[in-house]
Amino acid sequence: MSEKKMSSSRKHNLKSLMLSVAKGLLEQEAKDREEERNRYMAESCPPLSLSGGLQELQELCKQLHQKIDKIDEERYDLESKVNKNANEIEDMKFKVIDLKGKFKKPALRKVRMSADAMLQALLGSKHKVSLDLRANLKQVKKEVKEESLEAVGDWRKNIEDKAGMDGRKKMFESEA
Repeated sequence: MSEKKMSSSRKHNLKSLMLSVAKGLLEQEAKDREEERNRYMAESCPPLSLSGGLQELQELCKQLHQKIDKIDEERYDLESKVNKNANEIEDMKFKVIDLKGKFKKPALRKVRMSADAMLQALLGSKHKVSLDLRANLKQVKKEVKEESLEAVGDWRKNIEDKAGMDGRKKMFESEA
């Protein structure tokens, strides 16, 4: 470590200098803002002279209302532009997430709904589709193997025939 460590008194001294400079900059910034505000108010709102009569006051009120209406229209236009841009930004974020392929699937909630109700919600009320899932199932018929009862009933006889030397001799003869 070739860097020298600063002593704590030096650190505190530098910190206090930085804070004093920052404080001066903040005060100067506040003064500049106040001057800018005063200048803008002088330009936008000339001093009010109420030396005239009732007619002049009514004219002044009408002018102020017109200015207020114009400012409200501008504010509404800007607000709609901001909302439109915010929606575009949101859409672009989704597109970027889709392109990255790291889309997090939202947690799905369990919905108790029949298949008919789901189809009606998806397709609208004009489509009358009933979904009978049982009708779409495959019909499986049990195949009954009809074996001759004689072959099943003759098992004792077959064993007796094969028992002893005669049976073994018959087995060899039948294979050859």
